[in-house]
Amino acid sequence: MKTWMLVLVLLLVAVAAALGWQWVADDPGYVLIRVRGTSIETSLVFALAAILLGWAVISLGWRLLRWPLRAWNRVQDKRARENLANGLAAFAEGRNAHAERLLMKASKRSGIRGPAFLAMARAAHARGEDARASEFLDQAALDVGSAALALRARFLLDRGRPADVLALLKPRMADANFPPVARVCLIEAALAGNDAQLALDTLPGLGKSQSLSSANQAALETRVYVLAMQSAASQSRLNGLWSAAPRNLRKQPQMIAAFARRAASFGQVLAAMDEIESAQRREWDESLALAYGELGPAELATRMRNAEAWLSIAPNSPNLLCTLGRLCRDQKLWGKGIQFLERAVEIENSLNAWEALGDCYAGSGDQAHALRCYNNALLVQRGKPPLALQGKSSTRVDTHAMIVEERDQHGVPRLPRTG
Repeated sequence: MKTWMLVLVLLLVAVAAALGWQWVADDPGYVLIRVRGTSIETSLVFALAAILLGWAVISLGWRLLRWPLRAWNRVQDKRARENLANGLAAFAEGRNAHAERLLMKASKRSGIRGPAFLAMARAAHARGEDARASEFLDQAALDVGSAALALRARFLLDRGRPADVLALLKPRMADANFPPVARVCLIEAALAGNDAQLALDTLPGLGKSQSLSSANQAALETRVYVLAMQSAASQSRLNGLWSAAPRNLRKQPQMIAAFARRAASFGQVLAAMDEIESAQRREWDESLALAYGELGPAELATRMRNAEAWLSIAPNSPNLLCTLGRLCRDQKLWGKGIQFLERAVEIENSLNAWEALGDCYAGSGDQAHALRCYNNALLVQRGKPPLALQGKSSTRVDTHAMIVEERDQHGVPRLPRTG
């Protein structure tokens, strides 16, 4: 097809040339140039040919004159690119001072000035020279303003200054070229400052940019919605947030736990229970087992029955045992609560379990063991091993009696855990 098109074009050119020559041969035209008594006479065809030839000669001469300068510029550009590449490699290796020197040389070329100053700012930031990094960002902003803004926000966030990030980015968030990295930093700063509404307002633009992987995007959205639900001022606001959240997020344990706790605080315990129970039927989660015992004093007997039924699914779950102990404590079933909680702390040293165990001992009138449990809770909080309860027949609790077959998500039986 290309060959036929070329032949057709050549034929058209030949026909046009023949017609043009015939037209010129009939009347070649006449050109007269007179300057200070000197006259130059020629045909129009020759004048046009002379002009084209003169333009070609002048262009060739200009190119020859510029060739040394262009060759020198090419050499300098090549060296600048090499300095930029070597500087980035040195920065990746941790040789930040050497990287800064190489990048400073590279920044002298206008084509890579902006990226070079950005890399120099990162090297200075890695060395802890924040003032120098800020100077480099000021220089980079002259060429790549959006990138410099995003990097400045990231540096402030790394230094634990979310308030400065908010002051920097909030006035710019409506800009059309607001960079995605800056949007992420703004969300992180809003989360650090417990500004759930700002984080929610910033989320939609981030999803359109596709700057995060789907997993990281979901994790960030989960944090935003969790904070928003925790700070919801009313049940209607909470329900609105829950309905507005993407479907995949509503299956996340953190989301379900946050909704359940906040709904329970508004007196909607049945709704909270329903969400946790539905999630546990789909897939067992330890954090939801713990949250089930943190829904307040309502529906204690019902929650107790449901939690005891879960023992057939997760008999050695420390969080489930802790929840059962808490529910027993809230119903003043001290002896039964002690049994569950002793098993829980033997399987896993948990601050919540030790505190609840202390409450059960205190309720039963055993102040000595209650004080020891509270002390153990403080030790666990500080990362220290707890002390054995005095007067107990054994420091280990046999958990074999409650072991049933456990299977993973693929249906493969797990080996029993012994403590």
